[in-house]
Amino acid sequence: DITPFRAEEKKYKSKFPPPDLSQVLDVWALDEDLRDKTLLGPTWSAGGNDLSVPVRPIELRTSDEPVTRSRRGYCVDSHPGLVIIPSCLSPEEQRSLIRSSLENQARAPNETNLDTHYIIPEEGIWNVHVVNREIRELDSCPKITPRAQVQPGSGFRASAEFEPPEPPATSSKRTLIENASGEVALANPSSSPLPQPAPSSSLFAVTPYQLLPKLRWANIGRSYHWGSKAYDLSKELAPFPKDVKDVCTRVVKEVPWDNVWTSEGLEQAPPEEWGTEGPEWNSWPETYEPDAGIVNFYQSKDTLMGHVDRSEVSSTTPLVSISLGNASIFLIGDTTRDTKPLAVILRSGDVVIMSGPRCRRAYHGVPRILEGTLPPHLSSTESEDDWEPFAEYMANTRININVRQVFPRGYDLSQLQSSSS
Repeated sequence: DITPFRAEEKKYKSKFPPPDLSQVLDVWALDEDLRDKTLLGPTWSAGGNDLSVPVRPIELRTSDEPVTRSRRGYCVDSHPGLVIIPSCLSPEEQRSLIRSSLENQARAPNETNLDTHYIIPEEGIWNVHVVNREIRELDSCPKITPRAQVQPGSGFRASAEFEPPEPPATSSKRTLIENASGEVALANPSSSPLPQPAPSSSLFAVTPYQLLPKLRWANIGRSYHWGSKAYDLSKELAPFPKDVKDVCTRVVKEVPWDNVWTSEGLEQAPPEEWGTEGPEWNSWPETYEPDAGIVNFYQSKDTLMGHVDRSEVSSTTPLVSISLGNASIFLIGDTTRDTKPLAVILRSGDVVIMSGPRCRRAYHGVPRILEGTLPPHLSSTESEDDWEPFAEYMANTRININVRQVFPRGYDLSQLQSSSS
């Protein structure tokens, strides 16, 4: 028997027939300012407005003039701590974050999934692609060299204990393993770098154009080791991108957390679930400080299997997730796969916040990218002369910027590291 979570994943992955979206929560359909903009293109109908899902609107603390983005978010009381903010980012902000994700985040010093298998130029795969995108003759275009051809056995070693990252070939399913909680994973931090998987020895040199669709993720901030599902504290902390930090801190400050965590005078999570110090949501506008993140680059056939994010010591602080490009189906369940998850449509510019003791430990995933749903403001090249390569790439892409706070503000990391020596 498959679990209820797995059953929903299979339903929304179905190609023939395509999934019915009538039972998918579409908060745009609830919003009086957005409900006339729910069209998802010629292939997909808009999601449903199932009143059996307990959704509460909350007014954001924003004073933008003129109004270029949503001032309203939605809480789902069946998932305490879940906040969905439709159209949270203006079209200009969306373009800016797409641009920086490709130009600035998918390059050194940040790690990407391509680095294990290829020697990527320091300027990054996107910038090399843009410079050479007009060169259509394969023999004339510079090639990206497989790492194994140049550095056989040089510092890259496989280990049975670690899961290799997603191969850069044709696989579209992202396999995930269970990981220990942040406190457990960091109980014995190492001053030595965590072992890296061996580069593939069967790859050939390819052009930037050929390799770009295989870009799947880029680490930002603290280095996340995909094999062990833990943060590699031996590596130097990369500067966290200011534009991403500004958006995330702004959103956390704008959410009225007292309305999120109390409904009709009732606490949405018992104090004992928060740990020894009790609920801390009232301090988040001042103490929230993102220091790690992953920029995910989904192609139209990609999926993300249901998983739990538990590598952070800050286990209840907001995880902020920004959607850009094509729309997707997002599933969020409970702390086991035995609960049927809620399905939500996420469009470009939407922001999801997972916070609190249960929501931050809830299984979630992305079983479907809704192809052909790129909004006009991202496909048009009229407003920016150099937007054409971005529009071309985003036609089949969804970018998700997933941001976390690994350590509470003031956490004594040096003491943690010295205790293991």
